[in-house]
Amino acid sequence: MATSTQNKKTVIITGANGLVGQKLVEQGSKNDQLHIIATGRGTSRLHQSEGNFIYESVDVTQSEELAQLFATYSPDFIIHSASMTDVDRCEINRDLCYEQNINATERILSECVRHDTHLVFISTDFVFDGKQGPYGEDDIPNPLNYYGWTKFETEKTIQESDIAWTIIRTNLVYGVGYDLTRSNIVLWVKNGLEMGKELTLVDDQIRTPTLAEDLASGCLLVVEKNATGIFNISGKDLLTPYDMGILTAEFFGLNKNQIIRTDSSHFNQVAQRPIRTGLLIEKAQKILGFEPKSFEEGIAIVSKQFNLAKEKF
Repeated sequence: MATSTQNKKTVIITGANGLVGQKLVEQGSKNDQLHIIATGRGTSRLHQSEGNFIYESVDVTQSEELAQLFATYSPDFIIHSASMTDVDRCEINRDLCYEQNINATERILSECVRHDTHLVFISTDFVFDGKQGPYGEDDIPNPLNYYGWTKFETEKTIQESDIAWTIIRTNLVYGVGYDLTRSNIVLWVKNGLEMGKELTLVDDQIRTPTLAEDLASGCLLVVEKNATGIFNISGKDLLTPYDMGILTAEFFGLNKNQIIRTDSSHFNQVAQRPIRTGLLIEKAQKILGFEPKSFEEGIAIVSKQFNLAKEKF
């Protein structure tokens, strides 16, 4: 394992400007056992006041930039959260998806081999076909869409490597981040109902929605415990999008009658979605001590963070 700075574990975080990346940096930089190097494309969207970290502008699709990053910091761990995750966009622009999801990770993997770095790779429940969910770590993947295929192909490449590795599969991540263009189901439902809109949500897709803070916590538990292998890190509640909408409406005291129940056959999406996924988290609970929030608790956290963000920014 690489030598840590000041007896701390040096941890590189890719995709630090994204939702999960922001939570990883926020939590990791407050841990006095970790030396956090946050990376992302372009300028930082992070706030230095959140904790102690260094930000480096790095494009993970560029081998030279990655080589320089690893040579400078010789990390003990890299948590690779940077990814192209828009499922329909991945289906349409497969070359770009392949470059960002497969080629970029293979470049990172090469540097991990060179520097004896433990790779923590964030994957997805979309590696499964949704016929027999919820899924455990040992269930056999069979992705239905191109996004899920790129993640599964990358998982296989990582597992065939000689480095220390951890694959974290997660599911329908939601939360509040700074300066992000993509919304999440909680705020989408809240805002839509407040504007008097009717919202159509499916009741035949099953997920275990994951608070971004919980996913970050699970990743950092892997670092803390030097855990290897595959772990499911997700929420604990098995819900449909319709269920999530109703729970959100109830929390904010909004009109549930504006939420229209439907099924997937009424949506014409580019990429096929698995119907029943969701993830079983008993392994992470037992080995890592991972304990996620309930969806209702997650709604309350998102609401508080949204209000604080409005006041702060």
